[in-house]
Amino acid sequence: MRRDTRISKNKTLSDKIILYSSIGVGILAIILIGLLIYSKSLSDDVKQGTMNLEQIANMTGNTVENTESASTEIGKTVEESKNEVNTTNNTTTNNTLKTNTNTNSTTSNYTNINTTQTTNSQTTKQAETKKELSFEKPVEGEISRDYAKDNLIYSETLQEWVTHMGIDIKAEKTTVVKAAEAGTIKSIKNDPRYGLTIVIDHEDGMQTVYSNLLTSEFVVEGEKVEKGQSIGTVGNTATFEIADEAHLHFEILKDSIPVDPNIYLK
Repeated sequence: MRRDTRISKNKTLSDKIILYSSIGVGILAIILIGLLIYSKSLSDDVKQGTMNLEQIANMTGNTVENTESASTEIGKTVEESKNEVNTTNNTTTNNTLKTNTNTNSTTSNYTNINTTQTTNSQTTKQAETKKELSFEKPVEGEISRDYAKDNLIYSETLQEWVTHMGIDIKAEKTTVVKAAEAGTIKSIKNDPRYGLTIVIDHEDGMQTVYSNLLTSEFVVEGEKVEKGQSIGTVGNTATFEIADEAHLHFEILKDSIPVDPNIYLK
């Protein structure tokens, strides 16, 4: 009975060992199968990874090319940008120069205006301070022959009708002739028609002419004379008027053009 019991226990133990061994073997088999599957999967992944690396390299190469292309384009854009900046700077400089030119022009205009105003002011002051010309008869006496520019008069000497660019004032020989207005002796000469003649320059382009004189010893050319100052004496030296009585032939010129002395004599 005891022997059967021992046999039964041993058998049970053996069965357990076999069971456990089978389980262990199964587990090992499962682990191996898993390892095989994992190894294959890892190999596939490695291969796939290699392909990916090649793709990455190719993609990287394209990226580099694209990068170089992009860099080239960027470089062009940068140069263009520099040119645009330079153009902008030049435009700004030109605008600044134009502004400065306009400012200088405006300043110049203001300066010219101020200069003009100053000149006008000075001219006005000079005109205000300038002495007004007032001519007086160089000798006392009646007018024997009047001014005749448009109406002819008869000349006893020439025996014909002629113009007369001055006035003849009756006066005895050696009568002192005086300056009609202050001025400068321009010339003293013997005129072939009107005899010994003195010409005086005055302001504003005015001149007075004294002809048919006997003497001119009181003045010399270039001398400044005052109004009423003695300049010569009445004579009878004018060949064109030698048939007339003693007189002074007197003319007034404005800008070298003879004018009627009666308009200016006070």
